[in-house]
Amino acid sequence: MRKQVQFSSICLLVLLSSIALACTILMVEAKPCTPSGKIRGKQAPRDQCDPHTDDCCQANRVYKTFECSPPVSKHTKAILTINDFQKGGDGGGPSACDNKFHSNNTPVVALSTGWFNGLKRCHKYITIFGNGRSVRAMVVDECDSTKGCDSDHGFQPPCQNNIVDASEAVWKALKVPKKDWGSMEVFWADD
Repeated sequence: MRKQVQFSSICLLVLLSSIALACTILMVEAKPCTPSGKIRGKQAPRDQCDPHTDDCCQANRVYKTFECSPPVSKHTKAILTINDFQKGGDGGGPSACDNKFHSNNTPVVALSTGWFNGLKRCHKYITIFGNGRSVRAMVVDECDSTKGCDSDHGFQPPCQNNIVDASEAVWKALKVPKKDWGSMEVFWADD
């Protein structure tokens, strides 16, 4: 009888330990994406950024940075923004995936740092759902959530951690009126 009680106690201990471990793993996976740091804005050189837009860094303003993004699912919530991927466009330098510029007539996107995942999504396609439509676009760049306010980033602040920065072709495919281009809630998924 004593061995049976001891065995039952051991089984209960193993079961409780397993439950505690599973809960710990789930809490780590569900951990929210919190800011990883801050940068201070600098004044852009003349004619490099329009100081009257929200896209331009403001001198001495503190911007949060993120190394992570929300978890990816089959229905990942994001903010769709617009980017000019052509040479001389507001995206700054060439795309991180291929060191090239891309036509605004091609459906291409840049993803926030965590979603970009250190080049692992380069040249892969995602499907973006918004405005009652969907469009398939190729990932060509990172919307850097860790740096900004310099020439490499078009003197723009660091991206938020939930951005899909898209070419004009994406906005056109979603049939969003041009007057509404700029920022819109969408969902996206890996192809």
